[in-house]
Formats: sequence, structure tokens, C-alpha cells
Amino acid sequence: MVGTLAACGSSSDDAGDSGAGGSKTVTLVSHDSWAASKDVVAAFEKESGYKVRVLEDGDAGQAVNKAILTKDNPQGDVFFGVDNTLLSRALDNDLFQPYEAKGSDQVRPEYRTDQDKHRVTPVDTGDICVNYDKAYFDQRGLTPPKSFDDLVKPEYKDLLVTENAGSSSPGLGFLLGTAAQYGDGGTSRSSEAESGGGWQGYWKKLKANGVKVVDSWEQAYNEEFSGSAGGKKAKGDRPLVVSYASSPPVEVVYADPQPDTAPTGVADGTCFRQVEYAGLLGNAKNPEGGKALLDFLLSKSFQEDMPLNMFVYPVREGAQVPEVFSKFGPQAKDPQTLDPAKIADNRDQWVKSWTSLVLK
Repeated sequence: MVGTLAACGSSSDDAGDSGAGGSKTVTLVSHDSWAASKDVVAAFEKESGYKVRVLEDGDAGQAVNKAILTKDNPQGDVFFGVDNTLLSRALDNDLFQPYEAKGSDQVRPEYRTDQDKHRVTPVDTGDICVNYDKAYFDQRGLTPPKSFDDLVKPEYKDLLVTENAGSSSPGLGFLLGTAAQYGDGGTSRSSEAESGGGWQGYWKKLKANGVKVVDSWEQAYNEEFSGSAGGKKAKGDRPLVVSYASSPPVEVVYADPQPDTAPTGVADGTCFRQVEYAGLLGNAKNPEGGKALLDFLLSKSFQEDMPLNMFVYPVREGAQVPEVFSKFGPQAKDPQTLDPAKIADNRDQWVKSWTSLVLK
């Protein structure tokens, strides 16, 4: 989600360190937002005997596509960061080999998937939502948007930036959230879309209302969004951004001094529930190290380390969440969801239609 790499093994000295016992390096391929505490990773390395090497490979959508293209000769042993919006693409392309990670029985039931084959391991969950810059709206006496319907109103013209649904995981999640809200071509759940043709009609209105589309979350949040620390430095001028319900704690935790309230807020009626998975790559050169790493990702120590590193919620029962995280980044109460089978059946066509409608 968000964060910076905090633990990474050497990619030069030990990448070829193998012998009778196999390689002592295990390589994790991930999107750019992987992060973990050094001491937590060091404890795993000491206990397992494996050195962790991390390869970050862009936005989640880009990373998944590259992993599929290189699956016959993968860059690593474990892939982390494929979410429920792209999971069927990875599974249909035989990206992973089966492995039931230790601790899988501790995963909350609502996050378990592929239970018959165990090709992926749930690792974290979060909500893709529109964030807003509180100061912008306070200074203008304007009420921030609360719902998808609000975003197409004239008072929010030219204020929203989102990510490309074809290359970005949050961008795709936002598209799927609108599909869940408005239906596909007329099966609307909202009066706003009844005369507009489902999610396509909604996006026509959003485009007419000046939505800006950029390639990645990093660009949208840290360059275009006026409410983030990075956006302020970059002089971003969009006070609305597609990000996460857990983004406001980032702006508190990394501020010096820390504010009493988060400078950004979340439009609760725009959220889509995301679950991220990891899996053992089909042609992993170090499958035993990969299995040990997957076990680690479900361990209580890693699950409790995630919230203030990647700003996501754990999927393991009983894993504790720091107060600063739950206070400023509570999970959405009623997020949009879509059945994985419906995502699999429609995703590629929806993205193609979205591209034609919004980018051309």
C-alpha cells in the first residue's frame, strides 16, 4: 500500500550462494509499497537461516503483469501483492504452485480463498477509498464529498485525481467499486446511474466533471494530491485522490511533530475492500526458502508489524493493531465488494471499456 522498503538482503553477495543445502537467499518480488521492520525481518533470517532479498517492481498491476510474463524464469521465489482485483489473472496464468502456509488456519474466514488448491496465502486487507485534503475544504467552507454520487457534482469539478485502472491496483479497485455501486450497463443500485447506463454512465459524468488520471498511486498521492506531505512539496493541486482508508495515519505517523488529528479524511461512501495475497512462484529456484517466507508472512510478529509499515490491516485472528493506526485509519464500515468470479468474468472487458471511455 504505502511505505518504504525497510529491510532488504544483499542482491550481490548471496544471490548465488547455494550448495548441497540449496540457496540461502530467498527472493521476494513485490510492488513498490512493500515494507517491514528490520528487526522483524532479522529475526526471521536468524531463525530460518535464509537471507531475504526484496525486488520491488512498480505498482501492483505492473508487478503482476511482469510476474506473469517472466513466470518460466521468475525473478524470485515468492510474489507478494496480487490482490482480489487481479487474483484470477494470476491463477489463470498458473503463476503459483500450491503451498498451505503455516498459520493458514488462523486467517479470518472472510479472507480465505482458493481453499481447495492453496495457491495463494492471504496476507493483508484494506479499503480503496477517496481521500480528501481537510484544509482545502475548510478554507473554502465546502463540505467534502461522502459518496460516489457526490464526486460528479459541480462543486467538485476538477478536484479528483485517480489512477489508471489498466495499470494500477487502486485505480482498478476504484473502477470495480463503481461497478459494484452502479452495475454494468443499467443494473443500477443508485438513482444517479439509472438514466446513465451503469458504471459507464457514471464515468462519463466523472470525466465531464474533470477527473484526472495518472499512471500510479505514487504519482497520484505523492505528487498530485494537495493533502499529502509529498503532494505539498510537489505543489499538488488536487484535493481529492483515490487512495486508502488507511492513508490518514501515514500523515500522522510521519509528521514531525505529530498532529492531534489527521490532515486528510476519507469519503466513506467510496470504498472498495481489497485483500492482498502472496504465493510461491511456479518455477521458484528456492521453493523451500519460499515456503518458509510464506509462513513468516502469516506469523503474528509480521502481521502485527504491517500496520505501521505498509498501513494495512492483518488477516490473522488475534493480531493486534496499534492505536494510532486504528484511530486515524479505521476500516470502512460498509465497503463495496464484488464476487471474485464476477471480477474474473468482467475485469478485462471493463478495463478495456473504461480505457476507451476515459482515456480517449
